[in-house]
Amino acid sequence: MNESIAAKLLDDLRDGNIAELFVKKEDFLVFRSVLVKRDDFKHFRGIAQRGGHVIYHYLKEPRS
Repeated sequence: MNESIAAKLLDDLRDGNIAELFVKKEDFLVFRSVLVKRDDFKHFRGIAQRGGHVIYHYLKEPRS
């Protein structure tokens, strides 16, 4: 995964085109570097999975 793909996937998740986003362990560092730069960073919730993978959801209300 590269930064442009990560940004596109985050936009798709935000816009409701996908319900959740599965990020593999090997893609996590690139993905997270894109995620933390976004203005709507607090709207994304990641749930850790077994093996280092993460599933992300978009929240209408930002987390605290």
